[in-house]
Amino acid sequence: MFEIDKWQEILSTVKKNRLRTFLTGFSVAWGIFMLVVLLGSGKGLENGVAEQFRGGATNGVWITSGVTSMKYKGLKTGRPIQFTNEDYNSLNTTIRGHDHISSRLFLGNNLVSYKNQYGSFFISPCHPDYGYIKEIELIRGRFLNNIDIHDFRKVAVIGEKVKASLFKGADTVAMGKYITINGVLFKVVGIFRDFSRNDNEQKRIYIPISSAQRIFNGNNIVQQISYTTGTATPDQANAMVENTKSLLSRRHTFDVKDQRAVEVWNKSEDVRRFSALFAGIRLFIWIIGIGTIIAGVVGVSNIMMIVVKERTKEIGVRKALGASPGSIIGLILQEAIAITGFSGYIGLVLGIGLLELVSSKMPSTEFFRNPEADFSIAIGATVLLIVAGAIAGFVPAMKAAKVRPVDALRDE
Repeated sequence: MFEIDKWQEILSTVKKNRLRTFLTGFSVAWGIFMLVVLLGSGKGLENGVAEQFRGGATNGVWITSGVTSMKYKGLKTGRPIQFTNEDYNSLNTTIRGHDHISSRLFLGNNLVSYKNQYGSFFISPCHPDYGYIKEIELIRGRFLNNIDIHDFRKVAVIGEKVKASLFKGADTVAMGKYITINGVLFKVVGIFRDFSRNDNEQKRIYIPISSAQRIFNGNNIVQQISYTTGTATPDQANAMVENTKSLLSRRHTFDVKDQRAVEVWNKSEDVRRFSALFAGIRLFIWIIGIGTIIAGVVGVSNIMMIVVKERTKEIGVRKALGASPGSIIGLILQEAIAITGFSGYIGLVLGIGLLELVSSKMPSTEFFRNPEADFSIAIGATVLLIVAGAIAGFVPAMKAAKVRPVDALRDE
């Protein structure tokens, strides 16, 4: 229950010893300030690294054909491994647990035109699921669908940069228009935005892989197969990757340990490693921050011991008049929590203010962006302050509760 008399006493004590209270509170404020700044900076580093993972599903697996580097069953090294549609179909039916799968054909940069506008853009034939695997955001229209694949449709989904180069005006201007890719007309059915940090990703054009195979190379060759591992755990995802490599090694006769025959990028494994790294960094920051706060708490506790010593006679009078040990303990604890809480919140506000200033004024770099202290940090700091204040005042409060009125009244 709020008792104004107790708060008036606490305020009076603080006013009598302003310098001592300020120096004591500063140590607590500095500890909270450093904790918030370190956590916010760690978050900025984490945001920067997370930005590097954008532009593709975090549970994605990409398998690219390569060249053998190990002899196997009498076959020489240097053999090119060439994926086909049959590899895609085999993985689609054999690998359990994936939720999206697509093969890709790399046609490279090609001349693309619309009326009098020309440009060289990367043509990327794929299956409809690649839109999910690459985490493409559609601005207008749609992505490829299964009917496009089955009917060998000449449709295209273009990036923002492509639209800006070939079409002037609103996004709707490009929809339904026909662009020419290496002399072949393709109808624009969608415009997309890619979140990849690579600006060239916005200059891609996605077309159905079945149409590209029929028009541009006349066979069923593909260069890359990718899929997402769904809700699989890291161990299950790794098992899926090993099963993929085993299946492909049997189909193309190469050593499953040959890392150059097929190049596999398991993005979920990279994400797991970085998550573990930043968990360790956060733990280290909390240890450093709490250590600094403990130093401040020790200072508060020492000051409260002095306060109890100075107010021994007053405490004796209170107890002689019937004050219970609980009320004495509550008074000392309340004063300790008030000092640590007020000082800590000053440090918390200054720390968040500094992070906001840095976030607004400092340009984002490749591995550091948007340092911030989220709501959980504020809640954690609040709980920490209350606990720290209680710990700081506990020993002095217990000492005050044990004061005997007779001894206190004789105290000099």
